[in-house]
Amino acid sequence: MSIQTEITSFLDNDSETFTYVVEDKSTSKAVIIDPVLDFDYSAGRIHTESAEKIAQFINDRGLHVEWILETHAHADHLSAAPFFKRKYNAKIGIGARITEVQKIFKALFNLEKEFLPNGAQFDKLFEEGDILEVGNLRFEVMHVPGHTPADIAYLLNKESVFVGDTMFMPDVGTARCDFPGGSASTLYDSIHRILALPEQTNIYVCHDYPTQHRTHESKVTVGEQKEFNIHVKDGVLKAEFVQMREARDATLNMPRLILPSIQINVRAGELPPAEGNNVSYIKVPINQL
Repeated sequence: MSIQTEITSFLDNDSETFTYVVEDKSTSKAVIIDPVLDFDYSAGRIHTESAEKIAQFINDRGLHVEWILETHAHADHLSAAPFFKRKYNAKIGIGARITEVQKIFKALFNLEKEFLPNGAQFDKLFEEGDILEVGNLRFEVMHVPGHTPADIAYLLNKESVFVGDTMFMPDVGTARCDFPGGSASTLYDSIHRILALPEQTNIYVCHDYPTQHRTHESKVTVGEQKEFNIHVKDGVLKAEFVQMREARDATLNMPRLILPSIQINVRAGELPPAEGNNVSYIKVPINQL
């Protein structure tokens, strides 16, 4: 990694999610990747304690945040993107195929007619091969569907790649593919695009679910994934992976926060419109997931 680039990870223990602050030290410009909003589901309350800690770090470093980048519409945590957008007058970007995800979940949740599944809730919809430059940070967008149709990865200066939920640490494996629009076959192809990068490329994961023998880790190399990943290491054929992934997914429970997360994250992290009593509500579709 360039000495002018610094990547700092922040772990949200509740969802085991990593948020990243990526800074160009020569210009003090920065981006935030996959920020988390605190949510007490049982009480129906959101708060910004975790986001405020990241903001304090940013302020202490004197950074100028220009973008908040989402790898996809997360199903296990609420996005804090609006908090940072308002605080730093930053823009929010996500993959262009978020519109497919919006259409799926607008129908599932019977969202209000005013919600348009056109991606306009975000400031930028990234296509495969798009380039985003922030100071000397150069992000190349890779469309890596499978977990969802809209997942993207951000390849930074051809040295590091932020892969979202596409794959995890080697002893954990890969992401589930049983959400609407997901595909184990497509995920295998996407992962192998990432594994085709130079072996010294650093992979930054969005989640880590560590085994009993280690603590949370956020970074691994392409070479280490190819040698050790329990699901997709060298020699694992596509048919073998698909059979394993689909069988495994059939045993998994839905993520604890999927219902609130999806309804909010397809809106770029904004709450649903308040009703006549000035209160926002999350819907719970019965027997649909």
